Amino acid sequence: MPAEWEPQEAVWLSWPVNPDTWPGKFERIPPKFAEIAAAISRFETVRINLVAAGQAEARRLIESAGADMARVEFFDFKINDSWCRDHGPIFIKNDATGEIAATDWQYNAWGGKYPPFDDDNRIPAQVADALGLRRFAIPMVLEGGSIEVDGTGQLLTTEACLLHPNRNPGLNRGQIEQTLRDYLGINRILWLGDGIAGDDTDGHIDDLTRFTSPGAMVTVYEDNRDDENHAVLLENRERLQTLRTPAGKPFELRHLPMPDPVWDGDQRLPASYANYLLVNGAVLLPVFSQPEKDAEAARVLGECFPDREIVPIECADLVLGLGTLHCISQQQPA
Repeated sequence: MPAEWEPQEAVWLSWPVNPDTWPGKFERIPPKFAEIAAAISRFETVRINLVAAGQAEARRLIESAGADMARVEFFDFKINDSWCRDHGPIFIKNDATGEIAATDWQYNAWGGKYPPFDDDNRIPAQVADALGLRRFAIPMVLEGGSIEVDGTGQLLTTEACLLHPNRNPGLNRGQIEQTLRDYLGINRILWLGDGIAGDDTDGHIDDLTRFTSPGAMVTVYEDNRDDENHAVLLENRERLQTLRTPAGKPFELRHLPMPDPVWDGDQRLPASYANYLLVNGAVLLPVFSQPEKDAEAARVLGECFPDREIVPIECADLVLGLGTLHCISQQQPA
């Protein structure tokens, strides 16, 4: 599995179709997806899962957002929801031949929380067929947001998610690790603990810690000791400081702030600057109408990726669905 910073052919999105995901706020979401699609189209192709009947309106919104329409492609696939990171194919690459293939894991909507999810679970097979790619069907449940790779065989994940009994109750830790090795070309698996408050995925890594190169990571921190994220993120940071690269050196760690808590009524939302998306030449950064924190996150990621443009995208509405830019997308390597 290539790292996200390696050259990409396209980014996949699943267009919003489920009003229950953003209750009472759904009308704001298609224009936001259009803005995101337009931003991606500045740098590469964007491919969108959406049944034919909805494509004309989506196309109108995306064009109005200023997209390069030559880089926008629609696929007539039915979906249940918009979290393409988790239900889309995870692409792998044969470095010797250049062949791209699709891995097709089982998807159960984060432990059966949001049925139905049968249409979403069919997306990887449909994408592989449409692109003419080899597909590897795998019986294990796995979401793309639960893993982070560096392209050299290292994978970062959390115990809270991958070892949760609502995913693969018949598999132990060793069996899960072996399946990741077998199908993603992984040789080292690095484990963190729990996820951030408000995360209904049981602790996806893409809200916590991301590789920025094979020897470096960026991780979120919460310096307010009274915040419920403080202890969890401190424990994860302490784990990160004990990890070593294959050469035996500590990982270079940069720290992203957590935004101030974002709420929907009395529900805390999983707002995190770590949920950024890398595209060719840019970092799409979720921001939350918090000028100082947003600017600090942009500064840190600018240091992590000095050759890429930082593109802030306001996500205060999008996170009402309990995810942002990385959660809604899946990159297809070149």
